[in-house]
Amino acid sequence: MGALEKVYYSPAGKAIAAKAGLKEPPRLRRGEAWPQGAIVLASIGGGTLAEGTMRVLGRATQAPVIDEGDNAPGYGSRIGALVVDATEVTQIAQLEDLRALLRPAVRGIERSGRIVVIARASGEDWESAAVIRALDGINRTVGKELRGGATATLLLTTTDTAPADLASTLAFVLQGRSAFVDGQTWTVRAADGPEAVQERPLDGKVIVVTGAARGIGAAITRTLATQGATVLAVDIPAAGESLAAVANEVGGIALQLDITAPDAGDRIAQMMAGRELTLYGIVHNAGITRDKMLVNTDAARWASVLEVNLAAQMRINEVLLGPTTPGGLADGGRVVGVASTSGLAGNKGQTNYAASKAGVAGLVMAMAPDLAQRGITVNAVAPGFIQTEMTAKIPFIQREVFLRSNSLSQGGLPVDVAETIAYLLDPASQGVTGQVIRVCGQNLVGA
Repeated sequence: MGALEKVYYSPAGKAIAAKAGLKEPPRLRRGEAWPQGAIVLASIGGGTLAEGTMRVLGRATQAPVIDEGDNAPGYGSRIGALVVDATEVTQIAQLEDLRALLRPAVRGIERSGRIVVIARASGEDWESAAVIRALDGINRTVGKELRGGATATLLLTTTDTAPADLASTLAFVLQGRSAFVDGQTWTVRAADGPEAVQERPLDGKVIVVTGAARGIGAAITRTLATQGATVLAVDIPAAGESLAAVANEVGGIALQLDITAPDAGDRIAQMMAGRELTLYGIVHNAGITRDKMLVNTDAARWASVLEVNLAAQMRINEVLLGPTTPGGLADGGRVVGVASTSGLAGNKGQTNYAASKAGVAGLVMAMAPDLAQRGITVNAVAPGFIQTEMTAKIPFIQREVFLRSNSLSQGGLPVDVAETIAYLLDPASQGVTGQVIRVCGQNLVGA
């Protein structure tokens, strides 16, 4: 449990929340822990993708309980997860079969349990296309109805997605690593030879993390290091002391660098080439806010945010993605950007920030198909309200409103963002590209 989380659940923190009429939020299962209860596996229409993926993961499953009457039957004990293969669901009438599976499971799921539906990304006719969107609506609503830290996820697949393509994603959403990812939908495509799911998937990989000196960037650096990566930690010279401490802690490399410098990409590449290292991935985490209502936003405030949060990473990408750049990103590598729920939905007083973060989302969607032939995946995460030392300075009542404006009734932790990024960097996640995953507890902003 982190320092901020300890404060949150401390006697003093509980007392203040109680006086304000606020209930204690559920404690979320984090890390690589699988559900404690049984994983229930069901199929509608005869789909076999989920069954095959569970075999790849080596996880035992049990048969579902199905609701066929007015009184919903129950499970003998709390189940850990329900995984439903809906890849053959194409008709409105089949949604009743999903309801009959969900009703007993929602009643009987454990704390921090998981509801996962696997479906196709596109339909062949009007009805099947409508059904896919209906599944998305069901997923979002179930995520808001679950209690005790349980979450819902809809995973979309293509007709040629294989169990090996889906394995890393299904493992991520079932494990505690996805604690603050709720009510979300993204697509897993077929890939050329994805690697098997490994305990330390980033062993021997070198990854650049910008904005690594503190907060979310430091959590990303630590999480990637625990999975075997060597991290080139980048931050501005003013944060040099903190940057060195983080890099030394994980046995990484510190690089004091203003990413807005015209030669920032060249300097990263030169350091990689000079050390004879092969660059596997880059995480564009560095960012700033300069919040003001639009009527009070001058050109300088506007430009500074767009420059750091979007333009700088585009220039760095242009250098590192050059196929002949010494020290550049290798084929089969990974690019991960950090967007924001503010960018996806807009947020009062953050026009410049929303523009930059929406731009990050648009950038990864545009880059992904262009880099597919090189086996490079490009994705983004979009954090919601994440508890950091900076957000701890927000007045208590205002902070509590932000914290609880999501389905999990709490703010996320930096490690929640880091774990999602680590999943996207995993060599086994080759089939995930051009996606934006919100790490927001199904925040009402961008929900």
